[in-house]
Amino acid sequence: MKKANNIKLFLASLLLLAVTSCSLDEYPHTEVNGSEVYSTTAGCNSALAKVYASYVIVGQAKEGLSDFSTNNGYDLMRGYINMQEMPTDEMAPTWLEGDQQAGLGYMQWNADDSWVSDVYYRLYYTIALANDFIANTASKEDQTIKQYVSEARFLRALAYYMVLDLYGKGPFVDENSGIGSYHPDVYTNAQLFAYIESELKAVATALPAKSAVEYGRASSGAAYALLAKLYLNAEVYGAGNHYADCVTACDNVLTQGYTLEQDYQKLFNADNHKRTNEIIFSLNIDATNTVSWGATTYLVCGAIGNSNNQNAADYGATGGWGNFRTRGEFTSLFNEGDKRALFWKNDSQQFFNGNSIDDQNYGWFGCKYTNLTDAGESASNTADGGACTDYPMLRLADVILMKAEAMLRNGSAADAVLPLLQQLCDRAFDDRTLLASEVNLQYILDERARELWWECTRRTDLVRYGMFTTNKYLWEWKGGAAAGTAVSSTMNTYPIPAAEQSANYKLKD
Repeated sequence: MKKANNIKLFLASLLLLAVTSCSLDEYPHTEVNGSEVYSTTAGCNSALAKVYASYVIVGQAKEGLSDFSTNNGYDLMRGYINMQEMPTDEMAPTWLEGDQQAGLGYMQWNADDSWVSDVYYRLYYTIALANDFIANTASKEDQTIKQYVSEARFLRALAYYMVLDLYGKGPFVDENSGIGSYHPDVYTNAQLFAYIESELKAVATALPAKSAVEYGRASSGAAYALLAKLYLNAEVYGAGNHYADCVTACDNVLTQGYTLEQDYQKLFNADNHKRTNEIIFSLNIDATNTVSWGATTYLVCGAIGNSNNQNAADYGATGGWGNFRTRGEFTSLFNEGDKRALFWKNDSQQFFNGNSIDDQNYGWFGCKYTNLTDAGESASNTADGGACTDYPMLRLADVILMKAEAMLRNGSAADAVLPLLQQLCDRAFDDRTLLASEVNLQYILDERARELWWECTRRTDLVRYGMFTTNKYLWEWKGGAAAGTAVSSTMNTYPIPAAEQSANYKLKD
């Protein structure tokens, strides 16, 4: 198995590359040394672009020139999507062997799983890039660069949040960690929680507000939205009850003037960079400058069949990959008339009914993401450059749902929560009045599935509700059983990769 080096070697060998443009959506392509990169504001901006791009690209070019080798060779977001969605009812993987998806699809992974390893090393690579940026810029007095430092701290906090949520613990390194061969200390879930919380609270007041932020860059709204996610799951992370704090963080987002986009599907098309009313923070994808074979390209092309009569052009794609579909328990959560039920059914059966999970006669394709412009035209050749649809990492609908859940968990009555949920109901249906008698925690969990499907929230939500590994909720092929079965509670988090455990004795349980 190919493996990445120990995380400290990432820092020791880190090579920052500058770009001639200050745009965040362009490839770095000119090699220079660190002192040159950080000597100007433009150079710092270029180095920061590398940190942003590390979530969605593998290296310095569309093909090849990967920053380091991984098992599957894909970007961070492709692996993150797999780990957050494939074990759940929202996604049924098809490429079980060819793309090594069986472990995730059947909830049978282990410390040698290729995706578990790839995402771990990709996350720590992003952390290493952010650390290097902060170490070289934190002492500068230029106000623009100070903002860049806050952005890098946010991006690092986001990566550490993913480490916390996926792995439950992890080595800790920051800009003050030394360069060299040593074993970094391992932070528990509670320690990671405390660190991420302190970082997000610090940068939330330093980052620009919604009205002043450049599209694609971190804002105070993004920091507060991520802080709300952290607080909502605080009990899972060993940090106790933080529901009141979650409500406060959500309110700090809501007061910045975000509004719901009335056309739900436009949030996920190739013109979704225009949806700054609802999308709080996005990962920018571009078929010329920021080509990604993960993120939205993966979600567009992966949900189009490669052996049926589904027309790829209807979704702005050149062809389909047939990589994954949905499971029947998930699609059954939608009521008739729900505009978020964006599934391609044709003659496929909704449920697998004991049949193989990679049989394309079963399971509906999820067609939420497209590569179409608002005018209905294809934005790019997906076979050559991927999609042009940005990935909405944080958006207002999630904040609304987080606030509603936190209020209920903190003792608020259904009547107090109802107006929040009615906003989403009004967008999803032409005419439906939600009743207070319908509002409970189960409704919110189901509504999160309907509203946020394939946005990397489902696994986290099911863990929080105690349904991911238990028999409280079963779906087809959960745990490798056709009708679904409970699995060990240890599967609520992923294991640290075996190679990393061997490299750092502190990681062993």
